[in-house]
Amino acid sequence: MVKDGDLFRADLPGMTSTSSTKTMARTRGRWLTAAAGKGAGRAGAVLLLDTVAAIGFAGGLAGGVVAVPHGIAAVLPWALLVAISGAARGLCAMAAARIGAAAAERAKAQVRARVIDAALHRAPGAATTMGGWITAAVDEVEALDGHVARFLPARLAAVLAPLLVLGATAIASPVAAAILLATLIPFVIAMALAGGAAADESRRQFVALSRLSSRFADRVRALPVVLAFGAEQREAAALGRAADELAKRTMRVLRVAFLTSAALEFFAALSVAMVAVYCGFNLLGQLPFPVPEQLDLGRAFFVLALAPEFYGPMRRLAAAYHDKQSAETAAERLMALPAPSATPRPRRVAAPPALAFVGVSIRYPESDRPAVARASFTVEPGQTVALVGPSGSGKSSLLHLLLGLAPLESGTVLVDGVPLDSIGTIAPLASWAGQHPLLLAGTIRDNVLLANRPATPQQLAVAVEAAGLGPMLARRPNGLESVIDPRGSGLSGGERRRIALARALLKPAPVLLLDEPTAHLDHASETALIATIAAACRGRTTLIATHSERLAAIADHVVRLGDTE
Repeated sequence: MVKDGDLFRADLPGMTSTSSTKTMARTRGRWLTAAAGKGAGRAGAVLLLDTVAAIGFAGGLAGGVVAVPHGIAAVLPWALLVAISGAARGLCAMAAARIGAAAAERAKAQVRARVIDAALHRAPGAATTMGGWITAAVDEVEALDGHVARFLPARLAAVLAPLLVLGATAIASPVAAAILLATLIPFVIAMALAGGAAADESRRQFVALSRLSSRFADRVRALPVVLAFGAEQREAAALGRAADELAKRTMRVLRVAFLTSAALEFFAALSVAMVAVYCGFNLLGQLPFPVPEQLDLGRAFFVLALAPEFYGPMRRLAAAYHDKQSAETAAERLMALPAPSATPRPRRVAAPPALAFVGVSIRYPESDRPAVARASFTVEPGQTVALVGPSGSGKSSLLHLLLGLAPLESGTVLVDGVPLDSIGTIAPLASWAGQHPLLLAGTIRDNVLLANRPATPQQLAVAVEAAGLGPMLARRPNGLESVIDPRGSGLSGGERRRIALARALLKPAPVLLLDEPTAHLDHASETALIATIAAACRGRTTLIATHSERLAAIADHVVRLGDTE
């Protein structure tokens, strides 16, 4: 299977020389084969058994035809062979499809897990957009399905199965075997030419699909901004043009696919026709040239029945060839994704830690100024510190830095005297409640338990009571079992924030990080929530980013951030 270090290879797509291209192709092939695991090989072996059964089926037909003049008793053994071989072929086809599908599911699950892991542990400020990660985890990983389930088994069968058919044919008629072999040469040339064209068109089509999917996902996420600036018509037109271009590229891929299928069918029909003509004239003794054999009815019928099977595995391979091209393009893009950032093992801290920011500067990629510049302050163990300042002053960025979500440009952050660089993130030590609480479709209980699934009913009740959710639950007939949607329909802003606070309280973490927990609340709701927050801060090292002077008043220390930092 794919090793952790082999999933992402950002250097590969930049290679342009012939040797580098060949190296990339070999590496890509090894990556895809490793991702497939052993399941594809087992499916290919089952397809080889299908070819063996096809030889038995042809032998049974030939033997039965020859035995007809000798009565039913002579025909029955051959009929039994035909029945067994036919049943075996059906079972082999079904087994190969199931084994290949299972191997594809395992491969996709493994690669998708690595992509998601890389997305969750990406370096702060990474250039890949969330739409790009979504496209990679869904569309590009899904493109591996056909390669693993159909193409790899078909490729193994296409290499060995024709040799089995050719060998069986040669035993009955060496000349017929030579005819089959001769028609294979122009077929291989035609397939190579068509395959090169298909690879280019498929790559362009898949890249266009990936870009369209990524753009669509990013625009959906930015929909409020698009609507606020009245850009919906412009963005819809741009998406429409991209979709039209994708449709054109898809049609080009289909044209090449049809050309490939036509070439295959032509040479397959030509091969069978030539074998049929040879066998017929040989039986009649009317060949215009001498041959070193004289066929009888049984051998001639066997060769005729088996001839179509010579191109059967290659038909199967051609049908799955587009899956190969899609998977190779997807592999290039998956290997080009940025590797996950290093995630050092988190420290286990039971007591509230001390935090120290020493000359900290944060700058996001492609930003013309730092989000935070040379910030220095300390938070003593168990102390509550409020970060106050106007929008854009870097309050949220400092909290994100502790969680590994913002890039540190310079300076040092110490956690109990240990540099944050050696820890990576304090997320395992922290409870978090942001200004836009994440809500999941489900019950209120599910949303609160998101922070600590193993929590006992008593722990849950304590957190709910401490967060002040009691009055809200009392007004709902189902209490904690009340169902909410992802938008929190039917909940006020204060109720959403109380759910987030209950979630934060339920996590037994020594650090509490709050980002604008009282934003956009009326005076009464803010007053009630401030009391809840004050209780939640006890016994924890707490950082609160806020505009509210009333909320800042509960802090032991206030750090004021300037207009530009």
